[in-house]
Formats: sequence, structure tokens, C-alpha cells
Amino acid sequence: MVAKFQLEVVAGMEALDRPIRKSRVHRPGLEFAGYYDFFPIEHVQVLGKKEITYLHKLTHEERDERIGNVVHYHPPCFVVTWNQDGLEYLTAHCRKEGIPLLRTPRTTTEFMTLADAYLAKMLAPEIQVHGVCVNVAGIGILLRGKSGIGKSETALTLIRRGHRLVADDAVVLKKINPQTLLGTHNGTTREFLALRSVGLMNVVRVYGRGAFQDETRIVLDIELIRWKENELYNDLELEQKYTEYMGVRVPHIQIPLQPGRDVAGLVEAAAHNWYLQTQGYSAAEDFMRRLHPE
Repeated sequence: MVAKFQLEVVAGMEALDRPIRKSRVHRPGLEFAGYYDFFPIEHVQVLGKKEITYLHKLTHEERDERIGNVVHYHPPCFVVTWNQDGLEYLTAHCRKEGIPLLRTPRTTTEFMTLADAYLAKMLAPEIQVHGVCVNVAGIGILLRGKSGIGKSETALTLIRRGHRLVADDAVVLKKINPQTLLGTHNGTTREFLALRSVGLMNVVRVYGRGAFQDETRIVLDIELIRWKENELYNDLELEQKYTEYMGVRVPHIQIPLQPGRDVAGLVEAAAHNWYLQTQGYSAAEDFMRRLHPE
């Protein structure tokens, strides 16, 4: 977090490895005033102009007592915004208790917004699934299917058409909130695409920076399956199917494969069709209304 936000370490350099386990930051205004019920002690504590100005107005004895009472709970760290100075009293307590005291020139609102988003992502529950994650025209898609079905080859075709790879083989899914699933790579496979008979390919080196992005919101789960003869594939099915990951439901589509099918084109079509549905238009419902006009 110190490197991410370029924070100045005022005190507690030796304690920068203290774990942060909660995703939302907290402003301890009530706690400095003496109210400790519901104090979220595991959260990063942010001190803005209100908190620092309040502490400056106290007598030396009152300030020492109020700060000591808050520091006693050992939160992960304190971050002072607006590059405020006159922090000698905070510095002394933080050094004594081994708690990092950090400072940033950002405004309180700006820092809290950025820190909340960053911590929510870093501390989000996550799982790893076998598949390929791509971003098609701004729409995040998880491609799944049995090994050898053609997921990576489909991703390659999509990349050549101007879309982006996010992760190949090992896709990390992060649950940002009850409705949002983020797809990313595990770090090791970043920018790599594994192709049978060809080997590993670095898509950035081959196709340029625009062929890759670090993460994307997953809004479609597409499963590639083998075509079965005499199987009825009802393409006008109105009922949406879903796959669930960590409690987040994602629209699910199956694409049967057979020689000659443009699988990448079907993935593109599914992405654009999903976007139209989010805008309130359903081609299937429109078609059914034409069949049965009122």
C-alpha cells in the first residue's frame, strides 16, 4: 500500500509488514472524542483535516490521552492526508507502539476513495478456475471447456480481431461485491497464451500492448462443448441460464463446436447480444412478438 500510493513513512518503518485484513478505511473522529463502541480496529485509520485540527485544539494532556487511547487498539496503520504537519505527538505514540504513521498529499476524500477500491480488490475472496478470460469489445468473458476443446485458439482469433487477453489456463476470479466478479491472471501467466503444437506465446510481444489487459469484470460465462449428433440445440430459448461463482450469478451460454463453425465470431455475437439485453432489448422477445402480435 505504501508503494501503491507513494506514501511518506513518518514513523514505524520497521512495522510496514503489519497485515491489513479489512477493505474499508476508517476516520477515527468519534474515537478521538472518547467514544469507542463499534471502533473498527482492523481497518486503516485515515486522519483528515477535521481529525488533525481537533487534536491540535486539545491541551497537551488531553491530546496525549486521546491519542494514546486510540493507538492502544493497534490498528494496522494511520494515514494523514493533505500533507499535514505538526505530527510530533502522533509520531511519538506510533513509534512507541510500533504502528506505521504515513502521510499523503492527496485530499481525504480522494485517498479514501482510492484506498477503498484498492483494498476491496486486494482482499476480495477469490478462486482459480480452468479456462480463458478475454475482454471482447469491453465485455469480460470467461471461456470454459474441457482440455483441448479450443479455448486458447478461440482467444487467439479474438486477439487477432482486436480484442484482449486477460488470462489463459488459470483464471483468478475475485468477488468484489455481491454482484461483481473480476477476472484476472495469477501473475505467473501474465500476457502468455499457451497454444498446442505452437507453445507459449507472449501476446504483447507479438500483437502489441492493446492485446492484453490485467483484469476485467466477468459478465458472461461461455462454455465450449463438443457437438453431439441428434442433439436438439434450441437457439431461441428465452430462459436465461446462469453459472454461480462464490455466490455471484453470471449468465451462462453453451456453444457446441463442429468443423467450420466460427467460434470466435459466435463469442463476439454473444457479447454484443448481452450488451443489447442490458440496454433493454431482447432479439428473441422481439421475434416472439412478431410471431404473436397483440
